Amino acid sequence: MIQRIQSLFLLLAAAALLGLFGLPFASTSEPVAASALFADQKYNILDHTALSATFIAVAVVCLLSIFLFNNRKLQMRLSLLAIIGAVVGLAVAGVLFSQDTAGQTAQLGLGFGLPVVAILLTFLAYRNIQKDDKLVKSMDRLR
Repeated sequence: MIQRIQSLFLLLAAAALLGLFGLPFASTSEPVAASALFADQKYNILDHTALSATFIAVAVVCLLSIFLFNNRKLQMRLSLLAIIGAVVGLAVAGVLFSQDTAGQTAQLGLGFGLPVVAILLTFLAYRNIQKDDKLVKSMDRLR
């Protein structure tokens, strides 16, 4: 379970997604009262409920798929679902940022990079799950 490299990739992807609760997507030098996102100087995951729910669900899917090591097909499907969910969450965060009027003066933070890291880690996990599946199938042919 934990000794497999894809389990570590999935665990790191979930940690990156949960790290969004500590790092902002963007910040401004001073609060913007007219902005819904930058009223507290920081645009983070807690500023939008759908954004929070999306990234929490993707992190839970990554953690859940670690323990499905006996069912590689389901584990691969859940990894693809996690990739799609992270892309959707990143797109929603980008759309919200671009629609906000204070977004032009804001500096991007590390929060926009963490979903990209999670996508890459989940993709690496998916590739290693595929390799395991091919190895098991080749061993079944030898019997």
